[in-house]
Amino acid sequence: MAVSNRAAQSAFRIALFAAFILAAMAPARAQEPYAVPQAHIIVSGEGKVRAAPDFARLAVGVRTQGATAKAATDANSRAMSAIMAALRNAGIAPNDIQTANFSVQPIYANAQSNSQPKISGFAVANQLAVTVRQIDKVGDILDRAIAAGANDVGAVQFLHADLSKTLDAARADALADARRKAALYARAAGLTLGAVSWVVEDRTAVPQPRFFAARMAAAPVPIAAGEDTLSMRITVGFDVAH
Repeated sequence: MAVSNRAAQSAFRIALFAAFILAAMAPARAQEPYAVPQAHIIVSGEGKVRAAPDFARLAVGVRTQGATAKAATDANSRAMSAIMAALRNAGIAPNDIQTANFSVQPIYANAQSNSQPKISGFAVANQLAVTVRQIDKVGDILDRAIAAGANDVGAVQFLHADLSKTLDAARADALADARRKAALYARAAGLTLGAVSWVVEDRTAVPQPRFFAARMAAAPVPIAAGEDTLSMRITVGFDVAH
């Protein structure tokens, strides 16, 4: 029994000593200053650049109908073979011609009231994505495709082979725009503008595809590539000092 009492008294002394140490440390911790967050000025910047596209992508195809799926598909295949031959004869490389869409859909006759719709035939659509490396030949390529039987011409996209490099000038202008804004805010707030802390690219704006209706025409299709306006938007954080 005496041994147990001595063990209990020893454990009590250890707990009391630990409590004393923790109590002594508490004021010291309370006096430690909190870390002050790094001050920043955060602004957005925009830059633009005008550049001529250097290649184009066309959507060229044919739609056919037939009493049966086979008849519609056979007619479509003959027309598409003629279109592909015309594209190759115009200098388009085989690897720049790719099937983008192929579908076979039933055609329903106008149903009478209280009757089930009936299939009256089938429609087949086949569309190619054609890359034109010589951008000045876009109009000629469209003429040849339409003359060969294309009746489904969709978007014409004028594109840039190295879009990221083309946008470098816009990036530099966007950063300069952000720095100008940040300097203005710093002066108004009585702060000293520091170095760039971080940069985030927010948005790249590129032209949308242009659409043309397929048509049979005696005169060539007039297509002008012109120049594109490409823009870049960034968000920049600057360090500041009071």
